[in-house]
Amino acid sequence: MSAPSPPSPRSRTHRMAGLIAGRRTKWAVLALWIVLLAALGPLAGKLGDVEKNDAASWLPAGAESTRVVELEERFRKDETMLAVIVYERSGGITAADKAKAESDAAAFQKLPGAQKAQGPFPSKDGKALQTLVPLTDEDLTAAVDQARDIAQRGPPGLVSHVTGPAGGGADQFEVFQSLDGFLLMAAGLVVIVLLLFIYRSPVLWFVPVLSAVFALGLAQSTVYLLAKYADLTVNGQSAGILTVLVFGVATDYALLLVARYREELHRHEDRHEAMAYALHRAAPAVIASAATVAVGLLCLLLADMNSTAGLGPVAAAGVLTALAAMTTLLPALLVICGRWLFWPLVPRYDAKYLEPEAYEAEHGVWSRVAAMVGKRPRALWAATMLGLIVLTLGLGSLKADGLSDAGQFTGKPDSVKGSEVIARHYAAGSGAPAVVIGEAPASGRIAEAVRATTGVAEVSAPVTAGGLVKYEATLKDSADSEAARATIDRLRAAVHAVPSADAKVGGMTATSLDIKRASARDNKVIIPIVLGVVFLILIALLRAVVAPLLMMGTVVLSFLASLGACAVIFEHGFGFEGTDSGFPLLTFIFLVALGVDYNIFLMHRVREESQALGTRRGIQRGLAVTGGVITSAGLVLAATFASMVTLPLVFMVEMGFAVAFGVLLDTLVVRSLLLPALAYDIGRRIWVPGRLAKEAPAEKAKVLDPVG
Repeated sequence: MSAPSPPSPRSRTHRMAGLIAGRRTKWAVLALWIVLLAALGPLAGKLGDVEKNDAASWLPAGAESTRVVELEERFRKDETMLAVIVYERSGGITAADKAKAESDAAAFQKLPGAQKAQGPFPSKDGKALQTLVPLTDEDLTAAVDQARDIAQRGPPGLVSHVTGPAGGGADQFEVFQSLDGFLLMAAGLVVIVLLLFIYRSPVLWFVPVLSAVFALGLAQSTVYLLAKYADLTVNGQSAGILTVLVFGVATDYALLLVARYREELHRHEDRHEAMAYALHRAAPAVIASAATVAVGLLCLLLADMNSTAGLGPVAAAGVLTALAAMTTLLPALLVICGRWLFWPLVPRYDAKYLEPEAYEAEHGVWSRVAAMVGKRPRALWAATMLGLIVLTLGLGSLKADGLSDAGQFTGKPDSVKGSEVIARHYAAGSGAPAVVIGEAPASGRIAEAVRATTGVAEVSAPVTAGGLVKYEATLKDSADSEAARATIDRLRAAVHAVPSADAKVGGMTATSLDIKRASARDNKVIIPIVLGVVFLILIALLRAVVAPLLMMGTVVLSFLASLGACAVIFEHGFGFEGTDSGFPLLTFIFLVALGVDYNIFLMHRVREESQALGTRRGIQRGLAVTGGVITSAGLVLAATFASMVTLPLVFMVEMGFAVAFGVLLDTLVVRSLLLPALAYDIGRRIWVPGRLAKEAPAEKAKVLDPVG
């Protein structure tokens, strides 16, 4: 059997590959990247300046709670968030405690962006006081920190906390502010350690990591420009995911290209020629992979949730810049540095490697896996499929109704402790009231409807502005509870029924409810669209229908199995109360897109080998020679996402763990065993209706034995 035939010298892709890795043009490629980063790099550091982490920015413009936020602007000069300072003494508030709280109220007026403070208000049981301070976003984190410092200087035994929307927001902002730097350091360290282990070279790791850093800088600059000039919604969550995604995906592409380059260095004396062949053969799979992930992510633009819709372009920009860096900058750097980069395992030219069996024999473990696939394919795919189906049973434990305020953090920040104090001594919804805004002429009827609603504890005095009236309704139940959300539904039904009032209900609980419903809608709409788009891309790449169906079916099964396993682990292992309502959709996007990623790497090579060897032999050859590099890529990507598990936000921990778990499951089970076994069992019919389904050039060739 001969080696794969070289591409025609007139091949456009081969000429482009030769241009990137040319003796002179490689320097031009490097210079272009340096100029690009010098021009745009400074913008990457400004990404945090355009982030929007307020609740309203996550919602669609049509949500009722978002309309209330917009209408509230008529009632105030500045947009504010309410800080609730609560004091507690288990034995009862003393005169000294009350004097302290009154003194603090005056001091709070001097906080950055502070409006007029209200209170302190005593609790009915006499054990707590609370003061309300509206804060603008002038410097919310600093204002909350100063308020905590002031409140804590009280008589011995008096405990204080700062909570409410401002306290909780400040706690989240502090996490997001440190997110990018921490994730960059964690992801970079993980990648370096794994590349040292994979390459067994003290220097080779530096080139892929440097290329990934360049890609990340370009991605962050691009996202900054989109946020500033194209109104793209970017928040701390999407910015953090961008860092992890770029490092993981860029390293994946680097592993694939470097492995093919090493293979070609054995077959070519000239490293420039070796890189041209490596790029020509690896680029289609890498480009198809990036296109699949990017297009799948861009489908998120159809989401109602602004945060979800914004994540699509943010993540897609990361994937595309990773693709650009790893198909231009990385090849240029590799040929500039030369073969010595691989030291001490420097690949040397040897004519024996012109025979593919010689290279294949070096993949001992994966040659044995390929042999196992060929011996008992049906038993293998049946056993692995059964195992995945068992894992899907955990889906019954999935609680994706959203997280409470306390449930958003892995620990217990000050704002959560304050909420618990309020729940002990005041109406549970105190500090996060429902906001009702309607037409001023219907003011009295609106107030009657609000007071008559079951679940409403208190109703504020009316405030009027610009022909509108506003009421704040304190709920009997905790603002983040299911009971409070039910009260919002009843409240909306009541005020909507008031004639000529055009009343709307917003506030923290209403926002949470609208997020939950928008997420449910996005799940139903976007998941089928992503499946359809990815399926069409696979058909175009493989020029077949059956193989793409197998790839999609196995990846979806892997996703459901991962989600089921994670649901059980989150509840019984981590002790989390559930997941964010947007978690299933985002997990689906990443696992399906990235899962198909690895299947593309495998099946593209299988198709290449099948043209010369026949389908069954091509499956074994493709699995044997790509098994090591794809598994390494999966381990790197899983490890980079796993770095998110160390963060103090439950959503980020769950997302990082789920993607890491799913990628490993897909890499080690689906791509290594299930898909090859199914494809081997079906044979050349996987290429229906393509030419390979009708021709069997070597179907009777020997079955791969364990030693190749």
